[in-house]
Amino acid sequence: MKEFSFPRLNLNKLKTYSIKNRRNLVQVKQFARIVPPGRDFNKFLESLPDLLAGRLWNRLIEAIVKARRNNRLVGVSLGAHVIKCGLSPVIIDLMKRGLINAVALHGAGAIHDYEISLIGATSEDVQANIKTGRFGMARETAEVFNRAARVACGYGKGLGQALGELILADKNKYAGYSILAAGRKLNLPITVHVAFGTDTVHMHPGLSGAALGEATLADFHKLISVVCHLNKGVWLNIGSAVILPEVFLKAVSVARNLGYRLNDFTTANLDMIQHYRPKMNVTGRPTPPGGEGISITGHHEIMLPLLRWSILAKLKNSE
Repeated sequence: MKEFSFPRLNLNKLKTYSIKNRRNLVQVKQFARIVPPGRDFNKFLESLPDLLAGRLWNRLIEAIVKARRNNRLVGVSLGAHVIKCGLSPVIIDLMKRGLINAVALHGAGAIHDYEISLIGATSEDVQANIKTGRFGMARETAEVFNRAARVACGYGKGLGQALGELILADKNKYAGYSILAAGRKLNLPITVHVAFGTDTVHMHPGLSGAALGEATLADFHKLISVVCHLNKGVWLNIGSAVILPEVFLKAVSVARNLGYRLNDFTTANLDMIQHYRPKMNVTGRPTPPGGEGISITGHHEIMLPLLRWSILAKLKNSE
């Protein structure tokens, strides 16, 4: 077997060059700027470094503002954690201002939204209740989902619309915190996409799988109709790691198959961890060559209020 020799190398023979002649990816003109405290939030946005997430943040805000100015769609899919973090008022405010035109939830998000509307609270202690068999056994939540599913089927509605209407009809005390209810008041599409077996309401007797399936399928068809208008608009996935990225991908495919032009739009994934499916099915595969996919990592309870304030400041500055 050949023996290798590893003599110490003479590094004096290295060919070097002046750093002044090197192409650098980071320059001081891109650095964060120190601005005095004040009321002009645009100064804060301008102070962000023109690098990495700082650059992406401003590009996302500009895309949303451009979509609003040009009357283009801005749609949002929300994971349940976003609602549990108390961010429904932020989403509802953006809906009222015409800055969000459609919202997609999955079953868990709709559950938390309904419970908040009913009692002003949600999110049970799973670790404690699973040991006693009490986990997921809240009666009112299951009952309203069964009612909503049957109403949706009987009147040709989607699950999201039916839930929103029941929240308002029942005069739930905290309906003002409900995205589902706000959607009905504003006549905006709020769709709910159910995966059977994933939600607590599926454990209860009397729930009609046929009705729930038909109601959530109607919402998928409604979402396709929404996505058909996405060209030159923006779609944000916030906090859904699996279900809603999968739903979005299929909706884009159907829209394109039907001949709708989706060759220029911006997608974004905002989450605490960047997961595979949002990366592939939101900011990756569906995004056209003329568009952009943006991924920004951070806590929802910081990013969403910051998102709202950034959009409003940029809009005010452009008026």
